[in-house]
Amino acid sequence: MTEYVNVTADMPHARSHAIKLHGPEGFEGMRSAGRLAAEILDALVPHVVPGVTTQELDDIVRTMTVAAGAVPATLGYRGYTHSCCISINHVVCHGIPGDRPLKDGDIVNIDVTPLLGGWHGDTSRMYLVGDVPIKARRLVDVTYECLMLGIEQAKPGNHLGDISHAIQRHAEKHRYGVVRDFCGHGLGQVFHDAPEVVHVGRPGTGPELRPGMFFTIEPMINIGRPDVKLLDDGWTAVTRDRSLSAQFEHSIGITETGCEIFTTSPKGLHQPPY
Repeated sequence: MTEYVNVTADMPHARSHAIKLHGPEGFEGMRSAGRLAAEILDALVPHVVPGVTTQELDDIVRTMTVAAGAVPATLGYRGYTHSCCISINHVVCHGIPGDRPLKDGDIVNIDVTPLLGGWHGDTSRMYLVGDVPIKARRLVDVTYECLMLGIEQAKPGNHLGDISHAIQRHAEKHRYGVVRDFCGHGLGQVFHDAPEVVHVGRPGTGPELRPGMFFTIEPMINIGRPDVKLLDDGWTAVTRDRSLSAQFEHSIGITETGCEIFTTSPKGLHQPPY
């Protein structure tokens, strides 16, 4: 049976099995953190071009995050040494920035999580590098559509399975594979918290959505099969069949009437081309 708990000022900031329900203070904190996260992704648009290295992009993320009075939540997280994750082509998620330059035709996911005022703004977005083939562009478009169809189901009285089913149905209609190995998650003052938000499922199943719940929806969609494998670095996840993968992510809060997206782009740069 799902346990829910109302967040109070003296509650320890620790992961638990109970789903936390936040009040107005939490919504304000998440709005600020989410807006900063979205502003960082907006600012990266002119820099994601052929020839730039992923480390150079990571440097921009770190500089912007610190300048805003925040810290990158990924920096030092379980030994991770960078300020964001950058996943290229067949990398599903958690790609590590380095000296690899982007090439014409690449598709790239950049995932940022600034920790601002004790709250986590977690979001990722796809970028097209130069002249991207139509097949890859279509994958990116459908993945964004999956995210937004999932968000449409995020309202009180629905269940997490309604979100999962909407994503799975749309992706599989296009004969794409939905990654099972990674999922969305609760967040707020804790980076990864209950509940787990999987992207495949049946309507009406899973925890009921209640006002005050904060979580991410972040479908990872593959052109090929859904299977992934983890590389020896312990972080980078890639498609087993080397097919292209795409992902979009928003942090949301359930309201009395629907949901609020905390990480929407202030500049309207919701999906490429920007």
